[in-house]
Amino acid sequence: MTAVPKAEPEAHDRRSLHERIAADLRHDIMSGELSPGANLPSTAQLRTRFDASNATIQKALQLLKDERLVVGRAGAAVTVREHHQRTIRPADSLAPAAADRSYPWLTEAAKHGTDAHIMLLDVRETVPPADIRNALALPAGGVAVLRSQLVLIDDEPAELVRSYYPPAIADGTPLRDHRRIKGGTATLLRQLGHTPHHCVDQVSARVPTQEQFEALRLPGSLPVLCTLRVVLAADGRPIEATSMVKAGHLYEVLYEFGPE
Repeated sequence: MTAVPKAEPEAHDRRSLHERIAADLRHDIMSGELSPGANLPSTAQLRTRFDASNATIQKALQLLKDERLVVGRAGAAVTVREHHQRTIRPADSLAPAAADRSYPWLTEAAKHGTDAHIMLLDVRETVPPADIRNALALPAGGVAVLRSQLVLIDDEPAELVRSYYPPAIADGTPLRDHRRIKGGTATLLRQLGHTPHHCVDQVSARVPTQEQFEALRLPGSLPVLCTLRVVLAADGRPIEATSMVKAGHLYEVLYEFGPE
């Protein structure tokens, strides 16, 4: 006799009520339904919408405040923060900069009235993680030169960046120096004869590691947006592999492309 397969259990959101309320309001903010500068519905309206107590509504709003999505104080309207979400265009980071110009990504951020700068955290030779070794076609135990940086916007951590270079490319160049590179590495690689020709981005959402949580000053258990970028020369050689990690609730990535 053929066994009858069991029905799949009904999906159930196991999060606490205030987390579910925050999730729905977060979606309204991220989708633009609640635009920057707009007031959130009143506590009474939210209480009716979600069939929740005042205390539960306040706990949900506190989560959004901690995430820097809204601002407000007790007894006043809660408002969606201006410029609550920043759009990252990957192509901007690959554009070369003139010798007298700053890193293109910082120039783009400055157009929106923000103070952006890069903090160089570390430069050293190391055995990279497996995904980086595979991207750079390194053998097991193979080393690369790591440049680790933290991008800050208005003094808030925006992105943790770890770039790896084959020693054959980095040796005897500023890539090994513990100092900022004028115009960024895309400009330097061109100057060294390693012109970036093709890039592959692998984007995923993940639970942050302890290091990422602390470096980005994350407010809670929200995911981070991770990009693994491999930069290839015209002959197909990998010349750079970079891990970029952003707070998932504050940033979006915009790709523009058309049919070939």
